[in-house]
Amino acid sequence: MSGGIARGRLTEERKAWRKNHPHGFVAKPETGPDGSVNLMVWQCSIPGKPSTDWEGGHYPVTMHFSEDYPSKPPKCKFPAGFFHPNVYPSGTVCLSILNEDSGWRPAITVKQILVGIQDLLDQPNPDDPAQTDGYQLYMQDEFEYKKRVKQQAKQYPALL
Repeated sequence: MSGGIARGRLTEERKAWRKNHPHGFVAKPETGPDGSVNLMVWQCSIPGKPSTDWEGGHYPVTMHFSEDYPSKPPKCKFPAGFFHPNVYPSGTVCLSILNEDSGWRPAITVKQILVGIQDLLDQPNPDDPAQTDGYQLYMQDEFEYKKRVKQQAKQYPALL
């Protein structure tokens, strides 16, 4: 029963996260209307790094784990239309450690993934563009790019 392995690992991840997680980050399994917990889908929030154009925003990310986790990485998604050179129009994050064929290792934790996405926000990878808008502005018009990032930060205030 492979699903048991994924759920066991996610239960451990949840315990570890509760004990120790980076300041400002949120990561928790989805709770259904009946109060049941779905370990396979996590609702997360990533704070923008201080002293960057992303500061002040708390960016929602949903992590979808498959029954093959941790052999396969989770799919991580921002809301559709999220502005960033390495986020597809669907919201899917393009990040090397989430690439099943090249960067993923089963030892990578939820915490490492979320910190990796936070790093990516302020340090896009121009060699792996996922959306035209974000990539072109990042490469051609730094002022306009920063302006868009700051506007987006205001769209995602901290959830109290």
